[in-house]
Amino acid sequence: MAAALLVDDISIIGNCPRISDVCHMQNLLTGLGCRVSWADRTLMIDARGACADKMNGESVTQMRSSIMLLGAMLGRFGEASMAYPGGCVIGKRPIDMHLCALERMGVTIRQEEGNFTAIAENLRGTVIALPFASVGATENVLLAAVKAQGVTVLQNAAREPEIAALCQFLKKAGAVIEGVGGSTLVIQGGNPLHGTQFQIPADRIVAGTYLFSALGTGGHILLKDAPVSQMTEMLRIAARMGAEITVSREGLSVLAESPGRPLSYLRTGVYPGFPTDMQSPLMAALAQGEGTSTIEETIFEDRFRIAGELTKMGACICTRGRCAVIKGVSKLHGCEVEAKELRGGAGLVIAGCMADGETVVRNRHFIERGYEDICRDYQNLGVNIVTG
Repeated sequence: MAAALLVDDISIIGNCPRISDVCHMQNLLTGLGCRVSWADRTLMIDARGACADKMNGESVTQMRSSIMLLGAMLGRFGEASMAYPGGCVIGKRPIDMHLCALERMGVTIRQEEGNFTAIAENLRGTVIALPFASVGATENVLLAAVKAQGVTVLQNAAREPEIAALCQFLKKAGAVIEGVGGSTLVIQGGNPLHGTQFQIPADRIVAGTYLFSALGTGGHILLKDAPVSQMTEMLRIAARMGAEITVSREGLSVLAESPGRPLSYLRTGVYPGFPTDMQSPLMAALAQGEGTSTIEETIFEDRFRIAGELTKMGACICTRGRCAVIKGVSKLHGCEVEAKELRGGAGLVIAGCMADGETVVRNRHFIERGYEDICRDYQNLGVNIVTG
């Protein structure tokens, strides 16, 4: 959606989820003068009337990914003025890396309390080496670089499938990008962009959530159109926990006994490592059963926020720094718990599926940021779940 702002034309995005973050981005684009409309699961963005207005309001401060509009605004208009993005409670996630990379491209940053302005009188390609393979910084550099003059070489770029999807959209719109899927991207800037149609690929994190639901509860599920090639590490861990996994034309079949086997040690990492977004659903699945598991979180310093809520349900979890030790218990019990962030909220739903009795998960707005209708999906899997 941010990339569509670069295109002085109409972009049609198919298979687009109706999640709250998409609604926030829609509001931001509308505020910038774009015309945005839906037809079933297809989103049409007409950016021909877009202008460089200042971005304020809840859609910026409540959503971390609003920062993606920075690179797009600079590429389209040469300037951007916005409030600092919010929406993230799992770690500090400063935007310094984004700003430093853009400054190397000729952008001048003027920071004020709660806001900043970025101006690029002459956006130019250059060589940029990111100190960390940040998904967000990679996306912002890409969005600016396709409109910059000359060639941008982005080293230590994030390799997540979402980066590849963004590159594919930009290439369909006329951008020239080499090295897609690798850690070095070469972007030939200045090529005219045109309207295009693009199909959003299946979400590996949503698929992983339901995969680990089966590991926590037992049973047999079939995930249709799951992006299996992007889930290698998740499937490896699921197999270690005892899941029987079969890939066929029908989809990804997962047959699991409850409880799953413990994991002696797991470390999250950037793609293709085990996703940090899957750490909370995995912790929920490991909370019940015999044996002890250890998870080391290497991406975000405050990603164990689910641990205290699982403890209320009878889990035995000890966190110290970036490590969590989970000692499996014979049974979790339902109670009232509170979602404190997106993936932790999904993990609590998994725990509720596993537990005896009724579980009430507060703050469902966190979950709705990344799951279109989680109640519908679990109802289809036989769970007695409703929204209130």
